[in-house]
Amino acid sequence: MKFTRKANAQWNGAGKDGKGYLTTASGALSKTPYSFHTRFEDGEKGTNPEELIGAAHSGCFAMQLSFLLNEAGFTATTLDVAAVVTFEDGSVTKVSLTLEGDVPNIDASQFQEIATKAKEVCPISKLLKADIKLNVTLK
Repeated sequence: MKFTRKANAQWNGAGKDGKGYLTTASGALSKTPYSFHTRFEDGEKGTNPEELIGAAHSGCFAMQLSFLLNEAGFTATTLDVAAVVTFEDGSVTKVSLTLEGDVPNIDASQFQEIATKAKEVCPISKLLKADIKLNVTLK
């Protein structure tokens, strides 16, 4: 399977005082504001690249895990994934994924094994060069 997705960024002004907008072809983001302040200071409403990476990574990982669980004969009731993206010294250095899953009839070791495989084969995990940690809890 091959496909492409499109997103646009528009930036106006200087780096620290400027502002920008992000738009996705799907319309999920439409002129969503971002700025130095939303990225480095959490000072105003808007998003930032690291937050979007976290959303993309947690969403991709949850979907990948769901497919792998299905292949193993399980269906998750719920997979809650939080991603914390660490930015330091000009680089994204780490992503911590925290997974809490409710999967009937699976034992904790099998859930851990499948979740670890999902982390490894998730397309966004493969894209990132950062250290990716995974913490797993089965309800």
